[in-house]
Amino acid sequence: MRTLSDSMRAKVFLIIGILVLAQADTLLLHAGEPGQQFQGFNLQGYKDDGEKAWVVNGDKADIAGSEIRISNVDAESYDEEKVNLTAQTGIIDQTSGNMHLEKDVVITSERGTQLVTDSLDWNRNKDVVKTKDPVVITDEGLKLTGTGMEAKPGLKTAQIHEDVTVTMDTDPKPEATKTVTITCDGPMVIDQARSLATFEQNVVAVQDDQTLKADRMEIYFDEEKKEVRKMICTGHVVIVRGENKSFADTAVYDSVDKKMTLTGRPKLVLMTEGKNAITAFGDPESR
Repeated sequence: MRTLSDSMRAKVFLIIGILVLAQADTLLLHAGEPGQQFQGFNLQGYKDDGEKAWVVNGDKADIAGSEIRISNVDAESYDEEKVNLTAQTGIIDQTSGNMHLEKDVVITSERGTQLVTDSLDWNRNKDVVKTKDPVVITDEGLKLTGTGMEAKPGLKTAQIHEDVTVTMDTDPKPEATKTVTITCDGPMVIDQARSLATFEQNVVAVQDDQTLKADRMEIYFDEEKKEVRKMICTGHVVIVRGENKSFADTAVYDSVDKKMTLTGRPKLVLMTEGKNAITAFGDPESR
């Protein structure tokens, strides 16, 4: 089976980069007494060196108790990459500094990667953003969907909880476009520090007439070459190529020698001549 696109690491890891407004030490706002309303709301945050970190704009802001409700949120972050965030409604808790966004939440990175969801919560103290709603993440040649998400920007990790589907191009040439689709029950975890993406439970990767199934799939990336370095599939591994099937406990693909190695009761089932002709190699007691 062909491996994932060499650019998958850059595309998938952008998921983390577009999730959160840049962090700041202060998000508390004392704009006035409860019950007041302000038109043309604007809130800004700055880095320790005085550089602008982020800005939050809105058509108006209503103060109710400790909450500030902002309509038509349009925010930008100025961290390593400029990020734009829009939502119909944003709610800031003046006590905790946490922010809740809801209705048509769209986050777009400078290079065009986009995340769409119905709601998003940013817990500033725990350094976590999360949602229970479906998420759709798109980039050139990539689409990721799932239900529920949690990310820790400080640790450069993100998790899509359930019903994950990733579809991506595997050949950069337009005339030779091929796609691979990976699905799993979840979770899917992205760990940028380790250059690792992990798919859990009922993992299925499909490309053309080739299918790979496993309980768990780990994909390691080469940071410098921007390509897949190794893929490790474990638990009830099944590889289907046309009418031929391979079974094993573990399958490891190494990009250096371009070879897939099967271990743990490996068995190969080949369809030979004749309607019911089957040849099996490997441990006769394996599946």
